[in-house]
Amino acid sequence: MEKPLLIFVVLILSLIIISSSATNYIVGDSSGWDISTDLDTWLVGKRFKIGDVLVFQYSSSHSVSEVTKANFEGCNTNSVLDSSKTGNTSFPLTTRGDRYYVCGNRLHCLGGMKLHVNVDDENNAAAESPAAAAPDGGGGSFSPSSKSKNPSYVPSFALCNVHVGLDSIVLVLLGYLCLAFSLL
Repeated sequence: MEKPLLIFVVLILSLIIISSSATNYIVGDSSGWDISTDLDTWLVGKRFKIGDVLVFQYSSSHSVSEVTKANFEGCNTNSVLDSSKTGNTSFPLTTRGDRYYVCGNRLHCLGGMKLHVNVDDENNAAAESPAAAAPDGGGGSFSPSSKSKNPSYVPSFALCNVHVGLDSIVLVLLGYLCLAFSLL
C-alpha cells in the first residue's frame, strides 16, 4: 500500500512543479529589442509575474541596461543596475515591483527604445482575472503584438539558454522510476 501512495505523491509533486514553470517573453516578439519596435504595443495585455524571464534579442548596435525609474525617465545610462551587449540577454524577474530597461545608446532610448514592466507575485497575478486588468501597458493578460503573428511568449522548454531546475528533473525522474518499479 505504501508503494502506490509514494508513486501518487511523487507524480502529483512533479505535475505541480512542471505546471508552475516561468514564462519567457521575447521582448518585441520577432522584431526584437530594436529602435523600430513598438514596445508600448508589445506590452499591451501582458502580465508579468515573479519567475518570468525577459529575453532581449538585439544587434551589435544596441545593448540593454536595467536602470532606476529616474534614469529610465531621463534615459541616463551612466549608472545602471545591470547591463549587457551580447545580443541575447535574459533578465529573470525575481522580485515584485517595477523594472526599467533602456538601450545603452541614449539617442535610441530617447527615441522610445525603453521598457517598463510591473512584476506581480504569482499569487496576486493568478487571483486577478484578466478582464479586471488595466490595458495601460503595465499588466494584463497575454496578447500577441500587432507587429508579429508569433506569440509574444515562449515556453521555457523552447529556449535553449534557459535551464530547467535540477529539483524538477529529479522529481520527474523519481516519479518515473517509482512507476517503473511498481510495474515490475
